[in-house]
Amino acid sequence: MIYYMLLFIFMLLLTIVNIKAMPKLKRYEPDSKTPQPLISILIPMRNEERNVKRIISSIKGLTYSNLECVILDDQSTDQTRTQLLKEIHGDPRFTIIEGKELREGWVGKVHACHQLSQAANGDYLLFVDADVELKERTLEHTLATAQATKAALLTGFPRFPVKTWLEALVVPLQHVVVFSYLPVVVANRNKMSKASAAHGAFMFIKKETYEAVGGHEAVKSSLVEDVHLAQLFKQKKHRVILANITSHVSCYMYETTEEVWNGFAKNIFVGLGRSAKAVWVLSFFFACYYVLPLPFFIAGIFTGNMLWILPFCIMLFQRFLIDRSAQQKGLLFCTMPASAIVLMLLMNHSMKRERKKQGYEWKGRHYQ
Repeated sequence: MIYYMLLFIFMLLLTIVNIKAMPKLKRYEPDSKTPQPLISILIPMRNEERNVKRIISSIKGLTYSNLECVILDDQSTDQTRTQLLKEIHGDPRFTIIEGKELREGWVGKVHACHQLSQAANGDYLLFVDADVELKERTLEHTLATAQATKAALLTGFPRFPVKTWLEALVVPLQHVVVFSYLPVVVANRNKMSKASAAHGAFMFIKKETYEAVGGHEAVKSSLVEDVHLAQLFKQKKHRVILANITSHVSCYMYETTEEVWNGFAKNIFVGLGRSAKAVWVLSFFFACYYVLPLPFFIAGIFTGNMLWILPFCIMLFQRFLIDRSAQQKGLLFCTMPASAIVLMLLMNHSMKRERKKQGYEWKGRHYQ
């Protein structure tokens, strides 16, 4: 039992190191002698009518002066374009382009991002999802951080406001994975491609480097193009920085429990390299680390055995620190055992769909 408890102490210390090591967006100090580089904000949209008002409003509120925003309407069948025209209302900084027919061998979002990059004029490209909201000084602080760290690609996991019960259980686990298991110091200072994490909702890229590595075309068939693009940058010896952007960027990922389930089912097995072994190992570990401490805790309460009580307390404290760093809801950390169970179910569901060659449905398109 002592060794079991030592595992929790080690994981807690690793999490604290990762929280401290992950850079936050820096304060911007403009140089009056140096012109501001042009930043192109690039947004792929497919049936995003519910998100149009929020994202356009937040971009209009940005204080960075030298920007353009290019939006690709990816053959939407809802009121996306109508809503865009209404919210943009003639603002010359915005351009709407029509998405071309999806080409064979491409994933829809990757194809859209590729078209957006071709239409961009900026020195820097900021790929954001339509469900994102940006604070007013996001561009200044992101640019300053990228320049200070010499990052060719700066990315981060946004703050995730959650509404539905399944979203609350699953979506914040993205921060848990990054802060608990990714060696942030190694990921940010080393060009080892395996030590990479990225989030497609916020990808700030130096255009010159983006074009040199082949851009989205180089990862055209990927369902987790953000991670594969980050790995590609590292393989080409360019610096990738994972930053804590939760103070500036929020992402409203899903509206319904069905969207949550399908969204994670689409990405999770692919993100694990389509490895059944990885699913089994992670399921066993999550059961031991996040679920088993609860019955031990209950037994410890009745027997007065502190060694049985401590693992659960340490695990919850670890999750509390992560949620605080990610600006997540106050008491959500208490649901960690239930979150782990749902994640295990999702991993196995995603793996079974892959093995049965059922593929995945997303945004009205089918992917294998």
